[in-house]
Amino acid sequence: MNIYIVIPAHNEDNCIDLMLQSLVEQTVLPKQVVVVNDNSTDTTEYIISKYTQAFPWIKTINIQSSTNHVPGTKVINAFYKGLETLDSHYDVICKFDADIILPHNYLEAVIALFKADGKVGIAGGLAYIEKNNTWVYETIASKKHVRGPFKAYRKECFEAIDGLKRSIGWDTLDVLLAQFYGWTIKTDTSLHVKHLKPTGETYHKSSKYLQGEALYKMRFGIALTILSALKSALARRSIMYFTNTIQGYFKARSQNITPLVTEEQGVFIRGIRWKGVKQKLGL
Repeated sequence: MNIYIVIPAHNEDNCIDLMLQSLVEQTVLPKQVVVVNDNSTDTTEYIISKYTQAFPWIKTINIQSSTNHVPGTKVINAFYKGLETLDSHYDVICKFDADIILPHNYLEAVIALFKADGKVGIAGGLAYIEKNNTWVYETIASKKHVRGPFKAYRKECFEAIDGLKRSIGWDTLDVLLAQFYGWTIKTDTSLHVKHLKPTGETYHKSSKYLQGEALYKMRFGIALTILSALKSALARRSIMYFTNTIQGYFKARSQNITPLVTEEQGVFIRGIRWKGVKQKLGL
């Protein structure tokens, strides 16, 4: 399978060397990689250049966008700038972040997941963060969910969901829409991806209401929004996260923001979410 990878990067000189080194040491190499240097003001561009000179299948582009790390929009805009430079002869398209270290067999294992089941549309491993000199699972998501920093999409699935949404929540919505169109999601729990910057660490302060906005745009409804916000707040041990999420939801509703999904897709999404709630409650 031909694997193409797009890596958005903004001021990542403390980690992108580790990321790219883990990429070039893969047991199965990708066919094409583009690193999107998004308005970096540190030595990110220089580090990238070392790899583009040594490995012809890695290239880079420089773009200028907002300096605020607002979740969703900035990174997905950069992703699309990179995607535009690639041809369409891929079987799997990956969106990787610059702040991860891949296990040496990551791409080989992901290919195996796709080959084992033709209905697998999204595949990947699990995120681990460093605490007290030990790498531990980053508990903000289910182990059945493929996280945004290291997602791989089968081409047909990527096209069916109409790509990635330029909004916070894109890495939840892609999974939900994939299921809407009949695709399955698969994680290999043996693939421990080192996440060098815990989720949310670099978000701008203006982002605090965006999670609630995302839940509104995915048509979760208020009950599921409350449950989702509570679950995430407990994982983060932050009551403020819960408050901000609920406020963000009502703010989006009052502004009548256009949802990202159709009413039919919204019904499906709520059904999926309520099914998960009932399973956890043993109902």
